[in-house]
Amino acid sequence: MVKKHYHHMSKALTYTACLGPFAILFFLFQLAPILWVVINSFIYEGEFTFDNYRAIWESAFTMQAFYNSLWLSLISSVLGLLIGLITVNSLRRVPGKIRNAVIAFINMSSNFSGVPLAFAFIIILGTNGALTLLLREIGLIDDFELYGKWGLLAIYTYFQIPLSVLLLYPAFDSLKDEWQEAAALLGASIWQYVYKVALPILTPAMIGTFVILIANAMGAYASVYALTTGNYNVITIRIAALVSGDIFLEPNLAAAISVVLMLIMAFIVMINYTVLNRSRYAKKQ
Repeated sequence: MVKKHYHHMSKALTYTACLGPFAILFFLFQLAPILWVVINSFIYEGEFTFDNYRAIWESAFTMQAFYNSLWLSLISSVLGLLIGLITVNSLRRVPGKIRNAVIAFINMSSNFSGVPLAFAFIIILGTNGALTLLLREIGLIDDFELYGKWGLLAIYTYFQIPLSVLLLYPAFDSLKDEWQEAAALLGASIWQYVYKVALPILTPAMIGTFVILIANAMGAYASVYALTTGNYNVITIRIAALVSGDIFLEPNLAAAISVVLMLIMAFIVMINYTVLNRSRYAKKQ
C-alpha cells in the first residue's frame, strides 16, 4: 500500500516537473496579458469605471474601424474559402509529385505576409505597378486604387488563400473517389453528389477553416499599415494608434477595444462550436 502511494506521488511529481515550465510560460504569455488587458480596460483616469466601453460606442470613428475590419474579414474569408475549396479539389486530381510540389509552394507562400507582401503588391498593382501599367496600356483600366478598401480586400484575400488550402487539404482525404463513381452510376449529377455527399462531410472542416480565416484577417496589422501607412481605419490600426500614436496615448481605451475584439472572436468561435456539435449529433442520429 505504501509502495503504491509512493508510486502515485512520484508520477504526480514527474507530471508536475514536465508540465510546470509549460504552465509558467502559458501564464506569462497567454493568461497574464489577457488579464492585464481586461483589468486596464476598466480603468479611466485612475478610477474603475465603464467609461472606456462607453467611449467605444459613442465614437463613430471606432465603430467605423470595427465595421471596416469585419467586412474585410468576412468577405476575404468567404473568397479565401471558396478559392481554397476549388484549389484543393483540383489538387486531388493531379499526380503525386506535382501535388506535393504545389503544397510545398503553398506552405511557403502562407508565410509571405506583412510588409514584404504589401511591398510586392505595391510593385505589381501600385499606381506605377507592373500589372497596372500593362492593363492601362491595353486599355482595360484607367487606374487601380490599391491603397483603398478594394486594394486591402485584394491583399487580405491573397494571404487567406494559402491558409485555407492548408487547412482544407486534410479534410478532402475523407472523400473517396469511389463515392462519386457510385453516385454517378445511380444517376446522380455532379451537383447532387456535391450537395448530398461532399458538403455534409466537409461542412465541419469548412466552418472551422472559416472561423480561423476570420481570426487571421481580424488580427492583420503589418500589411495594412505598410500599404496604407495607417490611413485606412481598421481596428488593429486604431489599437496601435492609441498605444503608440504621436498625438494621444490612451492605452486603457485600447485595452477596452481589445476586449471587445476578443469578445467578437469568442462569439464567432462559440457559433462554430455549436454548429459542429449539432453536426456531430445529427450524424449519430
